[in-house]
Amino acid sequence: MKPFQASVDNLRLRQAAIAMNRNDIPEAERLLKGYLHDAPTDVPAIRMLAEVAMRVGRDEDAENLLERALELAPGFHPARYQLAMLLHRRNDPAGALAEIERLLAVDPRNPGYRNLAAVILARIGEYERSSRLYAQLVQEYPENAKVWLSWGHVLKTEGKADESVTAYRRAIACEPSFGEAYWSLANLKTFRFGEADLAAMRAGIADAGTNDEDRLHLHFALGKALEDAGEYAASFEQYAKGNALHRAKNHYDADLNAKRIERLKSVFTRNFFASRVGGGWPDPAPIFIVGMPRAGSTLLEQILSSHSAVEGTTELPELTTMARDLRAIADNEDIGAYADVLAAMLPEGVRDLGERYIQRTLVHRKTNRPHFIDKMPNNFLHVAMIHLALPNAKIIDARRHPMACSFSNFKQHYARGQRFSYDLSDMGRFYRDYVGLMAHFDAVLPGRIHRVFYEQLVDNTEAEVRRLLDCCGLPFEPECLRFFENERPVRTASSEQVRQPIYRDGLEQWRHYEPWLGALEAALGPVLDAYPRAPGP
Repeated sequence: MKPFQASVDNLRLRQAAIAMNRNDIPEAERLLKGYLHDAPTDVPAIRMLAEVAMRVGRDEDAENLLERALELAPGFHPARYQLAMLLHRRNDPAGALAEIERLLAVDPRNPGYRNLAAVILARIGEYERSSRLYAQLVQEYPENAKVWLSWGHVLKTEGKADESVTAYRRAIACEPSFGEAYWSLANLKTFRFGEADLAAMRAGIADAGTNDEDRLHLHFALGKALEDAGEYAASFEQYAKGNALHRAKNHYDADLNAKRIERLKSVFTRNFFASRVGGGWPDPAPIFIVGMPRAGSTLLEQILSSHSAVEGTTELPELTTMARDLRAIADNEDIGAYADVLAAMLPEGVRDLGERYIQRTLVHRKTNRPHFIDKMPNNFLHVAMIHLALPNAKIIDARRHPMACSFSNFKQHYARGQRFSYDLSDMGRFYRDYVGLMAHFDAVLPGRIHRVFYEQLVDNTEAEVRRLLDCCGLPFEPECLRFFENERPVRTASSEQVRQPIYRDGLEQWRHYEPWLGALEAALGPVLDAYPRAPGP
């Protein structure tokens, strides 16, 4: 290459890098595509263009670009690391782990590789291996607050509550205003803050230098601390401030969600299902627990996974990924467009969906038990897909009193998703839409969904557990009543609660906040009166 041309090319790449640094994605893409037109085998430039594609959500394009870079230069480690991160983001943990293990074989001490490996291992339920990696990393980098936090999450999932508290405390020691670490302590549900903690959280909130992300976590954590202290007015104020901060940056459209629900109802009718009997992938292994978050799904999972024929996994994202893929091939971008794609699929396509789900969930299964649980609550939106693609799978709807469930969501800060839960009116409308969709499926698929009301499970545990097992075609085993002795890892916010016997304390907790829940009650409307019973002593 002539010196002048090389200088021009280097300038174009530097300009592209500058554009990426200032997040001018169109300019970066223009420069990189122009450069690659003249130098199509320049792997660093290909990797940069892949990063551009990732930033704008064109993940498939990014994956193709990274695979091309590695085809040209298999030893180009930055591209392989980026591919591992992309596959992790695209819900392909097996593929991501394969790539990161190739990198670790070459550079086993690389902290970035080990950290990503620990994240992926935790995602697929390999908690012991994940924990060992984090233990190494915090020993080598004891001032890294985020690594302490991540290790705390894994320790919590493993049921090592005291050790998780220690890890979260170390994260706070590294960063005194680390809001997520305070919220992680609060999110143990059984942890109680001291006066020094309250003072530190208040100071962090008041500090003008605290960023919004830390501040909103501190609001939620302080809300929980004040709730535990019985200071309900002050607690609600903190919850409301945390929710307001989150909602200001994460728009949610309740009208659009209602439109999506109506689209699902209009497509998936009784006649539709009647004309599609006998298809799908026949595997009876999956047991889906669906419903609202904070409705008792983790408790049901713990009960069922205490049976010798059932393996508990976690909230698996496979159905959400499959729905997203179907939506991507729709003719329009309407929120309910995937329903039309699913409805138009030929029988072999629907069968392939079921087989794909079974294959993609194998990475999460660690035993040879004949059944496994997928407890992603939001899968209630995908009942039609489950019924069509996996006709022998069981579907259980976990339901909790509308006010109790909705307020429990309002005071819960989620790591991702559940954008409806940060406003009381939005929360109430989402719950109402959920009930309406499930009522529709009850009408068009009678008997297909088994419903468990949380309050009835608390009041008459053995009878409800027997009904649940009957629904799943499983014989009664007394271990299901001693679910709190089950030492399996639990990843959700209820992890510590389900390691205790059933208790009534949570049934009426929302009533302490009743004076401030008028917007929620109004939004729930008729579903309050329709609920089979209100929580009570």
